[in-house]
Amino acid sequence: MIGIMGGTFDPIHFAHLRTALEIAESCGMEQLRFIPGSVPPHRPQPKASAEQRWEMVNLAIAGEPLFQADRRELDRQGNSYTVDTLSSLRADLGTKLPLAFVLGMDAFLAFRSWHRWQDIMQLAHLVVMSRPGYAPDPQDWYGELLAQTTCELRSTAAGRVTFLSVTPLEISATKIREACKAKKSVRFLLPDAVYQYIQEHSLYH
Repeated sequence: MIGIMGGTFDPIHFAHLRTALEIAESCGMEQLRFIPGSVPPHRPQPKASAEQRWEMVNLAIAGEPLFQADRRELDRQGNSYTVDTLSSLRADLGTKLPLAFVLGMDAFLAFRSWHRWQDIMQLAHLVVMSRPGYAPDPQDWYGELLAQTTCELRSTAAGRVTFLSVTPLEISATKIREACKAKKSVRFLLPDAVYQYIQEHSLYH
């Protein structure tokens, strides 16, 4: 099974990385791909350039064999719709390999407003980072799709939903950018290599 974690990664930080590692290990993934978005349709545009964000992702994941960076959204014109990214992955990887799209609880609660969300469910599983105390409701729209164990994700290619608790790290890219603008240190919120890159390129100032 291959996991997919999208985002602007503006910049990538330890909450992204720790969450991804915990989910990859919990689900028994062979690989988890970080896919930086180019033109996010439902949020402000990134402050750092596409190439800067791509370089920071590669710096951040260096040395972790489970992680891989994938630049297909950066190389594609137009909005970065998840359904298009998953369709592109399926074209490369075939229809039988289990794919798991990782998203946070806030994104999941708005999932049915996403572009062609039904098609997304035909292309991948959803792995939702659960909030403390959250209990999935089997009467909700995903009830019949709810996977009781992560093993169920590996037995089919797509179409299931599961909720995983992860270590809560209250780190946000927005706060990192604000701290940089205020000339405050962001060290220890992200990998040293990314911190040094931000310093060298005077990002977010």
